[in-house]
Amino acid sequence: MTFSFHAPTALEYFESLVKSDEQFPLLEAAASIAQDEYPELDVQQVLGDVDQLLARLKRRLPADAAPLQRLRALNQFFFHDLSFGGNVNDYYDPDNSYLNAVLRTRRGIPISLAVLWMELAHGLGLQARGVGFPGHFMLKVTLPKGQVVIDPFTGKSLSREELSERLEPYKRSNGLVGDFDVPLGLYLQPATPREIIGRMLRNLKEIHHAQEDWQRAIAVQDRLVALLPEAWGEYRDRGLAHAEQGNSALAVRDLETYLAHAEEALDIDTIAERVAALRRAES
Repeated sequence: MTFSFHAPTALEYFESLVKSDEQFPLLEAAASIAQDEYPELDVQQVLGDVDQLLARLKRRLPADAAPLQRLRALNQFFFHDLSFGGNVNDYYDPDNSYLNAVLRTRRGIPISLAVLWMELAHGLGLQARGVGFPGHFMLKVTLPKGQVVIDPFTGKSLSREELSERLEPYKRSNGLVGDFDVPLGLYLQPATPREIIGRMLRNLKEIHHAQEDWQRAIAVQDRLVALLPEAWGEYRDRGLAHAEQGNSALAVRDLETYLAHAEEALDIDTIAERVAALRRAES
């Protein structure tokens, strides 16, 4: 009797992590994103590195430390002692989204820094959540006497006035003023782990599209489709990237999937014309 063992591909591994919302392994899923760029990456080593940071942090605190004391110790450790912070010199470097690179350089973008910070916060028993704030991912911590909103790029706690000021450009550009205004609290709703991974992937997608790096864009799109199988716009975008790569058959398949489900989209006619042109090119 012979046995055949198939080692999962990076995409198959990712698919297994994001299959269910129950016990969604946010840190592991986020770390695995880097395997497209770093094929030899050991994701378990990344998780182990974070566990070591948590162990160092716990040694600084008494077992009965109050939540506010734990929060202060975490921020001192993460933002000051370890000097994690935003990569202001090269914000659009893809490495800012890869947790293995962020752990090495201690530089990232808000959402990658937030994922690492939250893992440490949860390890300390803090009620911390990510917040999909427009244009800039935030952190929210619930304490006995209220909530604290933190900018993971700088480690600064933000007041309601500062948050409202940051929202103004977004509100104006989207017509959310006057009668259409909505309370600040609606912008501070916690993001689910699936939403967080989706936002991380879309950040990378935008970078690769801007650089017309279609091969890397397709790898990211594969993950987005696995993560969000009914986000039909992702099929369209992957199909267009395949078309740029000359993968006509794959492009047609994705674009036709989009057309079959996005019945009221404004670009239906444009995409249908693109499919017809790809079919003509194939024949």
